[in-house]
Amino acid sequence: MKEEQTTTGRRNVVGGVDTHKDLHVAAVVDEHDRLLGSECFPTTRHGYKQMLLWMRSFGELFRVGVECTGTYGAGLLRYLQQAHVTVLEVTTPDKSDRRKRGKDDTLDACNAAHAAFAGVRTVTPKARDGMIESLRVLKVCRKTAISARRVALQLIHNTIISAPDELRSLLRAMTRMQLIRTLAAWRPDLSDYRNLNSAYRITLKSLGRRYLELHDEIADLDVMIASLVDELAPDLVS
Repeated sequence: MKEEQTTTGRRNVVGGVDTHKDLHVAAVVDEHDRLLGSECFPTTRHGYKQMLLWMRSFGELFRVGVECTGTYGAGLLRYLQQAHVTVLEVTTPDKSDRRKRGKDDTLDACNAAHAAFAGVRTVTPKARDGMIESLRVLKVCRKTAISARRVALQLIHNTIISAPDELRSLLRAMTRMQLIRTLAAWRPDLSDYRNLNSAYRITLKSLGRRYLELHDEIADLDVMIASLVDELAPDLVS
């Protein structure tokens, strides 16, 4: 850290945060990279506010190193950026080194602060707000929906293979969407689940409806994603 004191005379300090699902562990070092303190804070907006106030109580906050800004640290990243705090993403330590010393959250937070102070193991975090982040999260949702739909279709085919002959012969010649819509439209007697034929019908109807729900979900997501891409990169669409 090149600047050691601000014009107000307060010392510059650097923060570091080891992020988790429910609690973040924070640490602060001074202008000579000496540890000033460490503390835990809940992963809520109030917790982020308390963390920032705590860090600033040591001096002028120069920057903060945060681990996992794309997952557990995403909310904290947004809060700090809105507060006009410079944030660096700190990459995790070498895995072999972590295995040797074990997992220590306080030590990880201190190391994040040291890394941010020295500018090592750090990168500029991706923005986690605006339309680009909206596009990212919708694409993740679509990807998982496509995987789930593929699994549902595979289960349908596997179930038909082992189904009683009368069901198998009824369904085997249909196209995919004919099959799916036929299964989803079935009205089996749910109270007759002890009967093998009824159990297969109940199962196939459930899988057919699951496939259609995912199919519609993907179609809705495609419309939203296309709209965002059209706004963000119209040349790409053309």
